Amino acid sequence: QVQLVESGGGLVHTGGSLTLSCAASGRTFSGYAMGWFRQAPGKEREFVATITWTGGSTYYADSVKGRFTISRDSGKNTVLLQMNSLNPEDTAVYYCAAARSWIPPTITYLRAYDYWGQGTQVTVSS
Repeated sequence: QVQLVESGGGLVHTGGSLTLSCAASGRTFSGYAMGWFRQAPGKEREFVATITWTGGSTYYADSVKGRFTISRDSGKNTVLLQMNSLNPEDTAVYYCAAARSWIPPTITYLRAYDYWGQGTQVTVSS
């Protein structure tokens, strides 16, 4: 069992930045690919970014490419999502997730992930 806890959400103005953090605990974090998803009010949860266990490969949704950066510190069991140039369309609850396998393109699907955090709210004001 892997427990994931997100932090770092908050309120920011358009054009601002936030860094989300996901801390993993429980059984070993080793070998898991990690991802970030988000869910805006009234919308389905959508893929944002993912990173392999080694950190050697990343993949982003087109809507965040060039603005968001996913990274991980496997020694500290943490995954970060650096978000720049935020706009109101980025407002959502952001979820961290862990997947046993990295298989593009299905790694962008919700069902590819085995463990989920409770989410952290990000609100971008105009």
